[in-house]
Amino acid sequence: YGVSRGPQPRLPISDAPGPAYRRGARRLGYHAAVREGNAQPGPAGAAAAAVVLASGAGIRVGADRNKVYLPLGGRSVVTWSLRTLARVPGIGVLVLVIRPQDGELAGQVLAAEFAGRDVEVVHGGALRQESELMALRRLGPRIAAGKIDVVLIHDAARPLVTPELAAAVLAAARQAGGAVPGVATGSLTLASEDGTAAEADLGTMMAMQTPQGFAAAPLLAAYERAGAEGFAGTDTAACVTRYSGIQVRCIPGDDRNMKITYPHDLVVAAKLAAADG
Repeated sequence: YGVSRGPQPRLPISDAPGPAYRRGARRLGYHAAVREGNAQPGPAGAAAAAVVLASGAGIRVGADRNKVYLPLGGRSVVTWSLRTLARVPGIGVLVLVIRPQDGELAGQVLAAEFAGRDVEVVHGGALRQESELMALRRLGPRIAAGKIDVVLIHDAARPLVTPELAAAVLAAARQAGGAVPGVATGSLTLASEDGTAAEADLGTMMAMQTPQGFAAAPLLAAYERAGAEGFAGTDTAACVTRYSGIQVRCIPGDDRNMKITYPHDLVVAAKLAAADG
C-alpha cells in the first residue's frame, strides 16, 4: 500500500517538560506555565539566538518575488516573525538567512519595517540544511565562548507564531536540550495500487512546526557532521536526532501557526492576523 498523503515527521511524545501532548489535550497548558515564570533561565551571561530562514524560493505561492516579502496585514511576511521573536525574553540575537539575490529587497524591508533593531543577515545555500549551517557558523564563535546557549530555528513562512509558543520552545530546549512544537494530525488513509482504500492506524501522528530549539553547541556540531557527510534532513530535529545524543521533546504547538505555501494560505493568514487585531 502507498500513503495517499505523506505522513508528517514523527517524534516520540514525552511527558516532560510540561504535560504530554495527546489528541484533545489543551494546547496552551505549557505556554501558561512559561508565562507564570517556570521557564529555566540560561547560564549567566548567555542568551538565546533566533534564526529566521527566508532563503527559499517559495515558487508555489505564484508571486513575482520570494513569498516572505509579500504583504500581510500591513507589513511583509518576514517581519512578522522577526517582530515576534524580538519580543521573547531571553532571545538576544536575531539572524535572518536570505537568498543572495534578495539582498537589496531584504534591506529595504528591514529598513522600512524593522528599523532600529539589530538583525544579522546571512546568505543561505541551495538547501535548507546549508542555510541553517551558514547561520550556525555565523554564531559559532559566540557559541564556543558560551555567549549563546540555545538556538531557535524558525521558518519565515510561519508569520503567525506567537511569543508564547517561542518562549515555550526556548524553555523546553533549555530544560531538555531540544524541543519542537507539534500538533496532532488527522487519520491517514492508505490506498493500494488497485484503488482500494483503508484507514491507517499509525498512532498519534504529529505535524512538526517551528520554531525548533536546541542546545547551541551540540546543534552546531551536528550540522558540521551532517555537512561533512552530505546529509540533508527534513527539518532541524531530523539532523539533531541523527548526529547528537539530544532527546528532542515535543511540546504543544499552535493550530494558528500555519505555513504559507500556496496563494490561498496568504488569504487565511490575513484573516487570522486581522482577527488577532
